[in-house]
Amino acid sequence: MKVIEQSPTYLPEVEANPQPSPYADLIRVTKAAGREHWQIWNLFAFRPEVTSHLASFTEGVMRGPAPISGGLRELIATYTSWTNECEFCWRSHAAVAAEMLGSEELVHSVLENLESSPLPDAEKALLRFAEKMTKHLPEMDEADVAQLRNLGWNDETVYYTILVVSLFNFYNRWVTTSGVHPVSEEAHRVHGKRLAINGYEPKNRLAGIQKTDAPVATSGAR
Repeated sequence: MKVIEQSPTYLPEVEANPQPSPYADLIRVTKAAGREHWQIWNLFAFRPEVTSHLASFTEGVMRGPAPISGGLRELIATYTSWTNECEFCWRSHAAVAAEMLGSEELVHSVLENLESSPLPDAEKALLRFAEKMTKHLPEMDEADVAQLRNLGWNDETVYYTILVVSLFNFYNRWVTTSGVHPVSEEAHRVHGKRLAINGYEPKNRLAGIQKTDAPVATSGAR
């Protein structure tokens, strides 16, 4: 099957040298099926002994028990990425958020105009917090936290919001500076749905693909 051509990243030596790992298998299985892959997988696959910890951390932040839902955490990640103009990340996580929240229209309305979107006011405040933290970090102070507390959010909610925003500011910079390109709208939707279902651990993501695609032998998922 013909593999869809994708523009190379800015780091061709990294992209061309995936090490044995579930991420290398994700790339290979997706290419073998003739589909676009998320090039961030190449960044993970280059040094899996380091990045496996990042994947596990991301799973904990985005899917672990928390006072805000996984869907809302994905929306915060999307809005942070939108604020940073990281097209790969905002498109990817918009697809995940839409799947988890059950509404593409809601996610798109938030990105187009947060204030006029149907998102509840208390949740809009979390996204305003994310935007200020991303764009005006030196101006952040205790009053920003107190404002969220006055809307009924507890400190654990603020803690998780800060974690998500911090994590995706990292991802936005890692992805953009490495030259990771967005994929087609359909590919973002397909990968986003799988990420929503299977989470961030690459072994689980690979298993999810193998359930829906024709069997392909793996080289080192463990």
